[in-house]
Amino acid sequence: MALLKIREIGDPVLRTKAKEVEEVTDKTRRLLNDMAETMYDAPGVGLAAPQIGISKRIVVIDVGSGLFELINPEIIESSVKTYIDNEGCLSIPGKTAKVERAYKVKVKALDRDGKEIIVEGKGLLARALQHEIDHLDGKLFVDYL
Repeated sequence: MALLKIREIGDPVLRTKAKEVEEVTDKTRRLLNDMAETMYDAPGVGLAAPQIGISKRIVVIDVGSGLFELINPEIIESSVKTYIDNEGCLSIPGKTAKVERAYKVKVKALDRDGKEIIVEGKGLLARALQHEIDHLDGKLFVDYL
């Protein structure tokens, strides 16, 4: 495994819509391992592939309840109920702001074996899912301010 350089705001890769992963390979699984190691080292609770300069739809998240590795994640349901909380980003060091997000989301994705999975999250996990999936569409939390 390897620690990867985290790209910061101003890097064009952070504003580019990431491409779908066509096939989950050993290279994809190595990338997932490296992304998790980089996220834990930073330390952060989530990391999207564009944040390490790779424009692919891959995220890793761990809000303290275990590691989620999501390939081609897509939000398929969002609660009407929202909440506002402080949010930060490894690509915008030292800056936090209050952002309104859905309280609960349901996400469809592929796991590291290429099998479809559903992840449901509320509170911090829902916030992390929305934040990281935003990265895949070239959005940053500061866009909501």
